[in-house]
Amino acid sequence: MKKLLFILLLSFTSFSFAQVKLNKVAQSTMNFLLVGTSAKACAMGEAFTVLGNSSESMFYNPAGLADVANEFDVSLNITSFATDIDYMSGSASWNLGNYGVVGLNLLTVDYGTIIGTSLLNDELLSLNPLGYTENGEVANVGAYAFGVSYAKAISTQFAIGGNMKIAAQNLGESLLGGGTLKKNNATKLVFDAGVKYKTGFKSFAFGMAIRNFASNIKREEIDEQLPLTFTLGAAMDFYDIIEPGHNSDYALNVAVDFLHQNNYSERVNFGAEYKLMKMIYLRAGYQTNRDLASWSGGLGIDTSISDYDIQFNYSYSRFEIFDSVNRISVGLNF
Repeated sequence: MKKLLFILLLSFTSFSFAQVKLNKVAQSTMNFLLVGTSAKACAMGEAFTVLGNSSESMFYNPAGLADVANEFDVSLNITSFATDIDYMSGSASWNLGNYGVVGLNLLTVDYGTIIGTSLLNDELLSLNPLGYTENGEVANVGAYAFGVSYAKAISTQFAIGGNMKIAAQNLGESLLGGGTLKKNNATKLVFDAGVKYKTGFKSFAFGMAIRNFASNIKREEIDEQLPLTFTLGAAMDFYDIIEPGHNSDYALNVAVDFLHQNNYSERVNFGAEYKLMKMIYLRAGYQTNRDLASWSGGLGIDTSISDYDIQFNYSYSRFEIFDSVNRISVGLNF
């Protein structure tokens, strides 16, 4: 088991250092798969590779499903993103005990109103110096991803998980020469995988995940990659150091994720979560090497009604140019 973990870690670091100097900006498609929708994760700067322990972990590290404590866990997430783009995601998991945990996840994207254009020929160019004309609203524009996950704790310390999903994007139709319409649709089979390892030193744990592994999409004569992401993360309850043997109703979880992507240079996410009375959660995070995003924060409340545990989470993410992003999540487990 430790040999397997060492091989995965070595593969991750070797691949990262081999490409660290490459200029990889704007080399992927279907980038909606990179947008976080979990209010809990995004409040902590998406440093969620290790801390994910609910059905939402399928979007970050599917191995986190192995830490789902209840038999059923369900979440719904709504994101009001920049430029009037709306994201909605949902996840559900079923804990089968010794047989592991299975889960379903869904992500949908509404791109809002998009006006189509077409280039003018030489004869009409003198009438419109902009060089194009508007064709009206583009119909049926959007994207989605639907996945099935499985995770299992191989031991009390080591867990592994995977996610298989169908990702699709519809960018409407293009008006070609001669009045021909071309549909701009793409559908791909995509894979995610991850591991989580609890070291045994207090609550310190680390994990690794690979997301959006798929073959290329061919548009016209160009092969486009999906946004492949390798993540290495670590987390720990800081109270284990400053106050050993503390009451479990209180915690100060700190986390860091190192990201290696095929469409950007290396990034680091930092996050922290303070748990108070096992009911109130205060969260903050920061993301480095981002064009728009930077710091984030949020609040979570856990409560119980009968035999059902309900969670309400909110996050605020600061954007440098566009309007800041608000996310709301509701969770239910029983």
